[in-house]
Amino acid sequence: MKPETMKKYLIVIEKSDDGYLAWSPDLEGCTATGETKRDAERNMHDAIKMHLHWLSIDGFPIPEPKSRAGYVQIAA
Repeated sequence: MKPETMKKYLIVIEKSDDGYLAWSPDLEGCTATGETKRDAERNMHDAIKMHLHWLSIDGFPIPEPKSRAGYVQIAA
């Protein structure tokens, strides 16, 4: 059994009508929701774990994290 490696995936958390939606640009179709930002983040952590687990079980490669985030400040 090979040892697990840690990967750091970017997640985006957006306000929705019912709470918050989380998703990752590096993991197509992997999303989670929550009543609070913290709930969405925690649920997304679990969703990513399961997403990667099922990719592995189904014989698909685990995507490498590629996305990064940043801000730009613009007078508006």
